[in-house]
Amino acid sequence: MDEIDWLAGEFETKRAHLRAIAFQMLGSPHRADDAVQEAWLRLSRSGASDVENLGGWLTTVVARVCLDMLRSQKSRREESIEAHESEASVAGRVADSPEQQAVLADSVGSALLVVLDTLAPSERLAFVLHDVFAVPFDEIGPIVGRSPTATRQLASRARRRVQGVTPDPDADPARHREIVMAFLSASRDGNFEALVALLDPEVVMRADSRATPPGVSSEVRTATAVANAFVGRASAAQLAVVDGSAGAVWAPRGKPRAVFAFTIVGGKIVEIELIGEPERIGLLDVVIEEAR
Repeated sequence: MDEIDWLAGEFETKRAHLRAIAFQMLGSPHRADDAVQEAWLRLSRSGASDVENLGGWLTTVVARVCLDMLRSQKSRREESIEAHESEASVAGRVADSPEQQAVLADSVGSALLVVLDTLAPSERLAFVLHDVFAVPFDEIGPIVGRSPTATRQLASRARRRVQGVTPDPDADPARHREIVMAFLSASRDGNFEALVALLDPEVVMRADSRATPPGVSSEVRTATAVANAFVGRASAAQLAVVDGSAGAVWAPRGKPRAVFAFTIVGGKIVEIELIGEPERIGLLDVVIEEAR
């Protein structure tokens, strides 16, 4: 048996699982088939027979393909619950064994698909992979270009939406926006005390190689150290929505060159990610807010 035949056999054993992920992400059996087919094309071209965890590799590929498809979608589909139920029945026919049918049955609730359509792509992916398919956050993070902590927050926001739970005041997007605005203002004004007050005592700031400020480590911990790193800076940063939550961006001529992604818990900033690598920025949903 040559390599391509072996890969094809391994892929077929995982097809139903991959299709369940794609269907949950995309809400359409036809688009799910397209995503799975793209994963097969990438596998056959890669010669990935030496990949230690082929299932994990394929899950990552399918997730990235679905994320790209969602982000390129210009408008969300408006379909009835009946249409989703019809698609779910079609999706169920791809399973060859009771075990595979159970995986699909657990993952294609029609009402859930309607709610998932309201989520930002990164929120949807984090929720689906973690809550439905038990993929760890440290494996999901690289797919969406975020740390495990920030990815956990994406899934948490999505979970509240899916469950219809009214978020507590600390999870209110408007409150998060106020906190980020206050942080940017304190940074520009050089107000060290105000910065410290907005930060969790154990806050961590991480920056990739393109976004690390001069003279600052790529990882800084504690409120005092992070405040020192930002005091008097961020003068050109603009408020933005990053993956559905309040953030900031440096965008000369409207093109994001650096993104500030904030994770806020209990009314305090617990993590700041500075993202400057173009390929990572390309994975983010960034909407720059107009000055008010």
